[in-house]
Amino acid sequence: MHIHILGICGTFMGGIAVLAKAAGHKVTGCDVNVYPPMSTQLEAQGIELIEGFDPAQTALNPDIYVVGNVVSRGNPLMEEILNRGLPYISGPQWLAENVLQGKWVLAVAGTHGKTTTSSMLAWILEYAGLAPGFLIGGVPQNFGISARMPAVPRQDANSLSPFFVIEADEYDTAFFDKRSKFVHYRPRTAVLNNLEFDHADIFADLAAIETQFHHLVRTVPSQGLVVVNGKEQSLQRVIDRGCWTPVESFGTGTGWQSVNVDAGGSFDVMLKQQLQGRLSWDLLGEHNRMNALAAIAAARHAGVTAEVAIEALGQFKNVKRRMETRGVVNGITVYDDFAHHPTAIATTVAGLRARIGNARILAVLEPRSNTMKLGVMKAALPDSLTEADRVFCYGANLGWDAQQALAPIQHKAATFDDMDKLLAAIVQSAEPGDHILVMSNGGFGGIHQQLLDRLQQG
Repeated sequence: MHIHILGICGTFMGGIAVLAKAAGHKVTGCDVNVYPPMSTQLEAQGIELIEGFDPAQTALNPDIYVVGNVVSRGNPLMEEILNRGLPYISGPQWLAENVLQGKWVLAVAGTHGKTTTSSMLAWILEYAGLAPGFLIGGVPQNFGISARMPAVPRQDANSLSPFFVIEADEYDTAFFDKRSKFVHYRPRTAVLNNLEFDHADIFADLAAIETQFHHLVRTVPSQGLVVVNGKEQSLQRVIDRGCWTPVESFGTGTGWQSVNVDAGGSFDVMLKQQLQGRLSWDLLGEHNRMNALAAIAAARHAGVTAEVAIEALGQFKNVKRRMETRGVVNGITVYDDFAHHPTAIATTVAGLRARIGNARILAVLEPRSNTMKLGVMKAALPDSLTEADRVFCYGANLGWDAQQALAPIQHKAATFDDMDKLLAAIVQSAEPGDHILVMSNGGFGGIHQQLLDRLQQG
């Protein structure tokens, strides 16, 4: 079968492309504003990319068009598909029908930490010899690819692994299906990491998102498991609406808990006050400990002991674009991070602060997500950047005044609408020993390499 993917360079749709190619389908796709790591991953897989959405692409004559949620009415290729009555399907539905059917799906949902927790969970299952398939909204460095089909497990050379780990996004499915993506996945193991207001472009309020999370809970079988953050009142409200599945909590003494944390980030893993083992690793921050607990609990449901899961996480390599060091020049370190929601920004800055002590943090921010562009979270930005020493905000294409929003920290913040001026200001401010933390959920114009090049030039 030949499938043509509209919006192929998004992390989710790019993952579908990889899975479809691995399943033996011919895969082509189109998008705009193509940038790594997804573009390079697709090219490495031998998947043809077409720039733009020209209606002439219908000449490829695929068997079906798989439509990403970046595509809306008015898209010229989509309009041609509709006018000619050509077959199309959403990415999540194609995935559910062609990949997930009959699998033991382990789905990780939440406002924050989905990618990291999914990567941890997939790695635990891999380490345990279960050879899971996965689709993750990033590139786990233990695997070097964002998606793959299930492989043959060590324990059973006669069949493929039944396990599939998926990052379960609450964003809507497609322009013709406004349900959250994750309602298509029908997991046996569901992780609810946390739940805050986000995606203001499609959700009116937190209650609307809680409703979608409850739709997910409704799909988990009675013999399944819901792993839930016990600290989140929003998730408790979701469960209180009705749950027909056993629930395990993490983050509280009644469930999974992290205790005895040392300066390097290692900690003891407890289940109902009983020691399960000590996780020795170098990931810092409460958020990473919570992610680990969720992954350990979910893996245990799939048959992996806590002892083996803890051992696996000791060899876990974090996801690309999660506090990823892009380079060091003249004693100045440049990091890339996906943080874009104020909570994630605060957590990321705090994590770096815990790692580097009193050294200076130069936070470079692009408020690029739909929620941030709408200005819904702008009032929370100053507090999220408290632990940064200097703040540089790229405010182009916003519907609000970034300089005004950052007024409470104006003594250390500067905003720019011009990329060249932004780069010049950062380079002028940077000193040996500084840590430049770049945060965006997009490519940010390749700013990371540009910074390294300019710092090298002195």
